[in-house]
Amino acid sequence: MPENRKTQERLDPRKPLVFDTREVGRRPGSMKRLRRPVPVPEDLGLDLVRVPVGTTLELDVRLESVLEGVLVSSTVSVPIEGECGRCLEPFQDTVDVDIQELYAYPDSETDETTDEDEVSRLQGDFLDLEPALRDAVVLALPSNPLCRDDCPGLCPDCGVHWDDLPPEHSHDVADPRWAALQSLQDPGRGSQPK
Repeated sequence: MPENRKTQERLDPRKPLVFDTREVGRRPGSMKRLRRPVPVPEDLGLDLVRVPVGTTLELDVRLESVLEGVLVSSTVSVPIEGECGRCLEPFQDTVDVDIQELYAYPDSETDETTDEDEVSRLQGDFLDLEPALRDAVVLALPSNPLCRDDCPGLCPDCGVHWDDLPPEHSHDVADPRWAALQSLQDPGRGSQPK
């Protein structure tokens, strides 16, 4: 076993995202389903969208013993809030997140066949689901969030939301090089012909 795996800090079983796998056992095929409310880890989000601080998720987790370790599976609906990437208005939504992670036994063949960071590892009989939850949630967040799919955004000239502007709204700016032609179209604008 590599030296840095021996010196890993022990997991605190009182933390909400730390699970005890002893009830599952090491017989492949045995399974345990757990339901647990968990507070969302802090700073979970991107620039324009995040999971609200203080949110509690209802996790329904399936722990399944397999030959190399414990397979953890869960689907959770995560509330999100942020700013629309087009109009900058605040919005709220939910994202469904699938989590599936293998936690290898300390003495399994994965020690020899995988890199240290390639597969999550059990620490004794415990696993920490927080890194897998964090990765799954951040990957599920929209990189360009929208308040709604058909959000028209803001007028690039005046910055007002297109929904709040009349249909005829425009910012036609005449090119001064064409001003003489414009006076032919609108005789009141230029000099009057004699």
